[in-house]
Amino acid sequence: MKPKDSSFDINCQRCPRLSQFLSEVRKEYPDYHGRPVPPFGVKQPELLVVGLAPGMHGANATGRPFTGDYAGILLYETLHKFGFSNKPVSESVDDGLTLKNCRITNAVKCLPPQNKPTTDEINTCNALLQDELKNFTKVKVILVLGLVAHKAVLKACGVKIKDFKFGHGACAQLPDGRWLLSSYHCSKYNTSTKRLTESMFHDVFAQAQQLLSNKA
Repeated sequence: MKPKDSSFDINCQRCPRLSQFLSEVRKEYPDYHGRPVPPFGVKQPELLVVGLAPGMHGANATGRPFTGDYAGILLYETLHKFGFSNKPVSESVDDGLTLKNCRITNAVKCLPPQNKPTTDEINTCNALLQDELKNFTKVKVILVLGLVAHKAVLKACGVKIKDFKFGHGACAQLPDGRWLLSSYHCSKYNTSTKRLTESMFHDVFAQAQQLLSNKA
């Protein structure tokens, strides 16, 4: 059952472990955002990008998804290349960057220790993702970055995970008509090991563009 109030709350403390960890992080880095990170982008997008969780010195520091960390370099360059943003670099919340027809969110809104949220934490935060998917009525394509985001979206949509296998470039239509498009996460590990290359990432966004234009 969903919590009574599942809207985003910058002071959310539903997950004790994450709340305690963020409290410790704020003491060590008093200038960091150090709280749940809100989604970023237009209010009614056609493309919704779903990541895993804020990074310690990235979104947790800046307060904007994928901003200030390595994973955001490729993501924002690609968003700009395909016309979803006005700038190719995301540095801070006041850098003037805006998204076009796109919104970015995370499966888990708080920084988890070692970048690994527990199953309970993912499930608790899933109520927020459910609300996002419900309220974003114009979304046509949901682009998930990584397996955790993939499973979180399927759970939020109320469909069986086993019916939608994760794989880079995998694409499937959900029961509500929206498209679920999967990509490896644009993490430093994946890009440095070439598990995910720039061209592979661009291919996924090209696929998203095709779906949005109904040419797929």
